[in-house]
Amino acid sequence: MEDIRRIVVIGPESTGKSTLSVALAAQYRTLWVPEYARAFLEEQDGAYTEADLLTIAQGQVQAEDEAAAHANGVLIADTDLYVLKVWSEHRYGRCDRWILDQIARRKYDLYLLTYIDIPWQDDPLREHPEPEMRHYFYEVYKDIVQNSGVRWAEVRGTLDERMLTATSAIDRMLYQNF
Repeated sequence: MEDIRRIVVIGPESTGKSTLSVALAAQYRTLWVPEYARAFLEEQDGAYTEADLLTIAQGQVQAEDEAAAHANGVLIADTDLYVLKVWSEHRYGRCDRWILDQIARRKYDLYLLTYIDIPWQDDPLREHPEPEMRHYFYEVYKDIVQNSGVRWAEVRGTLDERMLTATSAIDRMLYQNF
């Protein structure tokens, strides 16, 4: 739906994206789109190939579009295709053209960039617990949102602090058109 405002929670692994997405969806009484890669990788015991990234991207787009049809004015997405671009380029040195085309085509209204101030939570699906890699990926995502042409806000701190920052940014987007 075109009247749905799309908000993406983006950032490195283990930075509270899902927790924030769930809380924001509850706050705004709307839907959130989980990261499709998680469900896909759980079925594959965490293993994936370069070709799987296209399947994951297509699943993410489909899940987002289906949720948008039922969202209450705002849709919270716990990732977008930039994440797959970053992973693909990091692991394989390239990214599928379909993913790049979708990035150019899909429109979002706000990015919420999660900072790396949350302790790493071990998870067999996560790949880069090293502090230097968390910082590296944070800087990659920060560069993406800064250059996306889309409004963005960095969220840090406790869940309450993150919610305050995130809801302030969302409310400005919705009501003040900053």
